[in-house]
Amino acid sequence: MSLFRCPLCAAPLEREVGTYRCGGGHSFDLAREGYVHLLPPNQKHSALPGDDREMVLARRDFLSKGYYHPLLNTFCSQISALSSDAPVLLDAGCGEGYYAAGIYQALLAAGKCPRMAGTDISKFALRTAARRERKAEFAVASSYHLPLADGSVDVLLNCFSPLALEEFRRVLKPGGWFLYAVPGAKHLWEMKEILYDNPYPNEEKETPYEGFAYREIVPVDGSVRLDCRADIQNLFRMTPYFWKTPRAGAERLCALETLAVRTSFRVHVFEKL
Repeated sequence: MSLFRCPLCAAPLEREVGTYRCGGGHSFDLAREGYVHLLPPNQKHSALPGDDREMVLARRDFLSKGYYHPLLNTFCSQISALSSDAPVLLDAGCGEGYYAAGIYQALLAAGKCPRMAGTDISKFALRTAARRERKAEFAVASSYHLPLADGSVDVLLNCFSPLALEEFRRVLKPGGWFLYAVPGAKHLWEMKEILYDNPYPNEEKETPYEGFAYREIVPVDGSVRLDCRADIQNLFRMTPYFWKTPRAGAERLCALETLAVRTSFRVHVFEKL
């Protein structure tokens, strides 16, 4: 039985050869890469929603070099400590699957038997995610309409993705865990100083959410040195700054051959009440 539910009738889905099928007669073909499309047309806001192919490739190439490995390690250690021997995990807004695959493999290495699902609205992202970890399930789906049953998830990860609290509360089990990763105040500060004349730090705050109890905020601070233009541009392209930077700032960054930059993340850990 799949972790996913039919987006049309909410019935359980069975994964068969090349397709997902529910008892209501609905079926959804698997893409050749191994993901399934569970985003109904009325939930799409464009023909090709989510990150485009170039942004996905930039993030894949950058993350694959280990620049954000400390954040992945934090996810792995936190989730391993919080989860049972056979946890159900969801990466909501999983992108190209770097964190989902890393967490899944870390839990296997710890002797656990995890079941992992990842959702994203970008089919380009899921093409990479499904190739990265064949034993996880990946679906094109909106975080605001998750194709999972009520109370079916033990641990939910949301890393730099839309905060769909109502859906997160619905799919998490009582006592389940929600990890919400956001940038720290000075994340990528040196890059922002090049891009903008007057950069400002990211806001850091502790926001309580109904139905959840705050347990802790885990800081993950470090730095990376990028020694080629390709890595600098990949980092730029995978950030929201790529879409809202003045041309002069983008040109200054493009001229650089090396860049030393701070990385700063905050992982907010909540327990479902």
